[in-house]
Amino acid sequence: MYKNSILLFVCISLISSCFTLTFAQNSTNSPYTRFGLGNVSDNANSARRALGGASVGFRSAKEINTVNPASYSAVDSLSFMFDVGLSAMYSHFADANGSTGKMNGNLEYVAIQFPVAKFLGISAGLLPYSFSGYSFSNKTRSQIDPQNPADTVWTTGTYNGAGTISQVYLGVGGKFLKHFSAGINTYYMFGNITNSRQTSNVPTAYSSTYQEDRIAVNTFRFRYGLQYFRTINKKHDISVGIFYENKMKMSGNKFTYDRISISQVSDTVSYSNYFDLPQNFGIGMYYSINKQFTVGADFSMQQWKSAKFFGKTDSLSNRWKFAAGVEYVPNLQGYRYSDHLRYRVGLTLSNSYYDVNGHTLPPNIGVSVGLGIPMPKSKSIINASLEYSKIGNRSAMSENVFKLTLSATINELWFFKRELH
Repeated sequence: MYKNSILLFVCISLISSCFTLTFAQNSTNSPYTRFGLGNVSDNANSARRALGGASVGFRSAKEINTVNPASYSAVDSLSFMFDVGLSAMYSHFADANGSTGKMNGNLEYVAIQFPVAKFLGISAGLLPYSFSGYSFSNKTRSQIDPQNPADTVWTTGTYNGAGTISQVYLGVGGKFLKHFSAGINTYYMFGNITNSRQTSNVPTAYSSTYQEDRIAVNTFRFRYGLQYFRTINKKHDISVGIFYENKMKMSGNKFTYDRISISQVSDTVSYSNYFDLPQNFGIGMYYSINKQFTVGADFSMQQWKSAKFFGKTDSLSNRWKFAAGVEYVPNLQGYRYSDHLRYRVGLTLSNSYYDVNGHTLPPNIGVSVGLGIPMPKSKSIINASLEYSKIGNRSAMSENVFKLTLSATINELWFFKRELH
């Protein structure tokens, strides 16, 4: 037993190292990630993503739910859980000028969870906060003198961006008053995002410019969670959860804004305390019958509109999200392996937290399906989810995303010691 524990610890250390290195790479090619802090992750695990990401009210002794730290108290008193998720994503972009496709892959998250008492559980791991990655260009024509058609300037704009903001978290959740649980996650956020824009003109008599924005993050934040859970008539399980994050200043090593001509530096401005993390809250519920048929739903809101971004509070919009899903297990007492497979389907509806050229994008629509595959003679499970979502529209740019996430949740006895006879 102790050899297995040591081996598992070594595996966690190795994968965590790989995870840190992977987060240094881009995991997106979306032009929309040039706005705000890029694509902000909701941090649902692979199993919950198949239910649209609904997680706030979810609690289980077989899964790690990092969305609501109050769920950590559900961990079995003898179990140690380890969850690692990987993803592959295909994005198809289309506008009035044509279409293209991009493929990406990434190691999504690593999390562990274990009990310290019958009523208290702890979780820790590495999660993404946001991704940014894009490279595109456009060409525009400007008429300098309306009386002289020949006096025309063609401007080519080239846009590039890359970066990741990651987070290490440590959380604790504990039961109280029999049917309640409360918890807290502490996150240390780190990483940087760089956005650049270069313009070049023909004829070259008109000046060209290069502009670069760099955000380097080095800050803490906190999430508070609460859940109410109850079993009714031994068949019906219900849990309701909420979480809350207060608005706070985002600190970092350096926030820079550089505007450079091709031949010389025009100006450089460094900012301090010009960025906020938004107030963030969510509410959700899960209901199951005989642990066989389960439905869950969430609503969450990130209040970016009142958060400073480069010193202003009018450049971003509030982001809301509604998620719902269903899970079905054919027969938990069955003898066939197929009786224990977990079938999942979900739906999401959300809006983007950034405006494009002063216009709000249409709501994002997503659907998902998934499968939970239990490992024989074990509480461990392999989860797969496939998500489809659509962002924007063809008049500006539409982005259709297909994302496959695979995870392995290892759930083993950890503090059990065999008796010698």
